[in-house]
Amino acid sequence: MLSVLTKLGWFFKLEWKRYTLAIGLLFITGVLDMIPPWLIGRVIDGINQQLFSSREFQLMIVVWIVITIVSYAITYVWFNKLFGASFVLERIMRTKLMGHFLRMKPTFYERNRTGDLMARATNDLGAVSNTAGFGILTLFDSTIFMICIVAVMSILISWKLTLAALLPMPLIAIALSIFGKIIHQRFMAAQDSFGELNDDVLETVSGVRVIRAFVQEEASKEKFYKKTIEVLQRNLAVVRIEALFEPTMKILVGFSYLIGVGYGAYLVFHSELTLGELVTFNMFLGMLIWPMIAMGELINIMQRGNASLDRVSETLGYKADVANKAKTAKDHAPSNVQFEEYQFQYPSSEKINLSQLNISIKQGQTLGIVGKTGSGKTTILKQLLREYPLGSGQVKLGDHQLDDLSLEDALSYMGYVPQQPVLFSRSIRDNILFGDEHATEEQLQLALERASFAKDIHFLPDGLDTMVGERGVALSGGQKQRVSIARALIANPEILMLDDALSAVDAKTEMEIIDGIKLERKQKTTIITTHRLSAVQHADWIIVLDEGVVIEQGTHEQLLAREGWYKEQYDRQQIELELSS
Repeated sequence: MLSVLTKLGWFFKLEWKRYTLAIGLLFITGVLDMIPPWLIGRVIDGINQQLFSSREFQLMIVVWIVITIVSYAITYVWFNKLFGASFVLERIMRTKLMGHFLRMKPTFYERNRTGDLMARATNDLGAVSNTAGFGILTLFDSTIFMICIVAVMSILISWKLTLAALLPMPLIAIALSIFGKIIHQRFMAAQDSFGELNDDVLETVSGVRVIRAFVQEEASKEKFYKKTIEVLQRNLAVVRIEALFEPTMKILVGFSYLIGVGYGAYLVFHSELTLGELVTFNMFLGMLIWPMIAMGELINIMQRGNASLDRVSETLGYKADVANKAKTAKDHAPSNVQFEEYQFQYPSSEKINLSQLNISIKQGQTLGIVGKTGSGKTTILKQLLREYPLGSGQVKLGDHQLDDLSLEDALSYMGYVPQQPVLFSRSIRDNILFGDEHATEEQLQLALERASFAKDIHFLPDGLDTMVGERGVALSGGQKQRVSIARALIANPEILMLDDALSAVDAKTEMEIIDGIKLERKQKTTIITTHRLSAVQHADWIIVLDEGVVIEQGTHEQLLAREGWYKEQYDRQQIELELSS
């Protein structure tokens, strides 16, 4: 049960001052809380035996008020320190988790659902935080505070009455052990269901246009309803066990009260105990109710925290598929890009995706990559972006092997426009300046012109400050692609990679963008993958891929002269262009 505290040992060492102060003040508060019952017993015995003067009574009242005020002040401080520490832990864990997400490569996201990752970053971290705050409180109250009360009851009042009143305690320990194991299992299942629900909501919201287009609203509602019922049932399964804690504690504590009152009255009758001591004993016994309930809460919180921490640790324990070497090259420059006898296979693929790849791109050149769908065009770009461990053969950036460079250095040379543009829920200006937040207004306007987007700004409701919505929902496909291109151009990378990034624009706009790139990218390397051959006609070198193998290569004119796949595709696209015009 307490293994979660061992797992969080690093945090307790980090915040030991905060926890030492909080627990120390908790102990002082516990001692102060035991004084009022003792005073009440003294008052009752004093009045009963007519040994109490009015002055002594007034003094007792003053002492009581002072203790209450001091206890209030101390409680404020320990509460602030203890629960403040729990929020610090949540911030640290969330920062670690977010940093981990940013380091992970596609394989990680292929194996983990987005909704489940969101659940781990929210609900699970909340449960872990609760363990470091309320969990420590219940641990203290169910152990040290309980031991102090029992010791005072035994030493100052009657050890025989104390022993008799605590007879139900073993039953409490047994019940808590059984409940704790069940809660751990059921809470894990509930959190898994919540992660699946998150994933369903995310998919539904992002795919709402498709759902409406196929008139699947009712089907989606039904699917969501069934998932919410599953989440509800699994959470109710947890609650059913949690609900047994308090009544079980009350019944067993009730037995303790019954024994305390019955056996205590017997001891008073035989003059082994005064009436005031019996009243004080029963007040102490009442103070034991919370520590006993806290014992149940402790099991509940620790099991929840342990289950959640295991889920978060599982995510954090996932090793990045691509990591920096122990020693990386420091003196480097991206003078050229070169693949030599390169071969690559995706981890989940059953066939080789790139084979015997030999490409050499000098600085300032433009490489066009064309081929059928699934031929390996994007795969080449993913090698340069280090999204997967490198295959066999060599990939060089300048004079160094690509994996000899740190990931940060290698990626700092590159600008990437993916097939599906990724825009953030911010303004168009913010999305473009994501490429270079320090860019001037002149650089921003130049990037807009080069991406052929400047002409669209006047038609947007708020110009550059127009919010694009989640994933650019407020923009058309062509506009999203051009904003992405402008973002890459404003970064002014040494190597620009356009991954079929002109598929949603018309032929005229495509030529404007290509002309803009040619003007902007002098002396810098550009790699363009596309299905539309007009986008690579100007390239210094073009390769044609088929199932990961280069089947043709050369300039546009050389490839047309060979009358192979490239020539056939070019003629077909020219006919389509003429027919459409």
